[in-house]
Amino acid sequence: MNETSPPAADRSGVPAHIGVIMDGNGRWAAQRGLPRFEGHRRGVEALRRTVRASIELGVRYLTVYSFSSENWSRPAAEVADLMGLLKRFIRNDLADLHRNNVRVRILGLREGLAADIVALLDEAEDLTRGNSGLTLVVAFNYGSRREMAEAARALAREAAAGRLDPDAIDEAAFARRLGTAGLPDPDLIIRTSGEQRLSNFLMWQAAYAELVFLPTFWPDFDKAALQAALEEFAVRERRFGGVAPAAAKTAS
Repeated sequence: MNETSPPAADRSGVPAHIGVIMDGNGRWAAQRGLPRFEGHRRGVEALRRTVRASIELGVRYLTVYSFSSENWSRPAAEVADLMGLLKRFIRNDLADLHRNNVRVRILGLREGLAADIVALLDEAEDLTRGNSGLTLVVAFNYGSRREMAEAARALAREAAAGRLDPDAIDEAAFARRLGTAGLPDPDLIIRTSGEQRLSNFLMWQAAYAELVFLPTFWPDFDKAALQAALEEFAVRERRFGGVAPAAAKTAS
């Protein structure tokens, strides 16, 4: 679990944990002469497809970047639309997720959010807490730099209070203070729309993740696109800073 040692390989070849940066809703809408809201609405449909496909393919953890801490700088009308879509998604889809044994976990700060949003996030986690199938991690009001700063503050407070020896602080101790504590690090991160950057998403956790960038805009993402990313992942050689077995044998 979220330590610095590499995870055991999944015998099926399917990554245990996939992170998705769902990008391109606005450009998808612009290409079709539609309002940005329609792109976001269709993006919710793509999320439903991706959750279903992840269950069918045997993915254990799916983390989706739904709303970053930087997204608050968008026009107020667009932010309101996004909040409305989030509320509708939880209200309309939570029962279905629960029936499918999906556990929902929210990653990100809740301080400062509207009370009705916080109540829905809490409800999603509480209702599905005992489920044992796919864990759907929704990164909402999330930023990786802020997450790491919060972890550093937590360690500093514990050290100042005398509950933690500063010399005992290592990578594992830091990881346990992150919002993803208890989750395995992502094996694969997919970004849609052709952009090639992490955009403040799981930067600590993605240290050894394979990155796959797809030209597909998020509203068009489907099971076939997910399988294409998994095929790319399957041919990657994951060495976690070491060397391939054949290379190691040659070197010896």
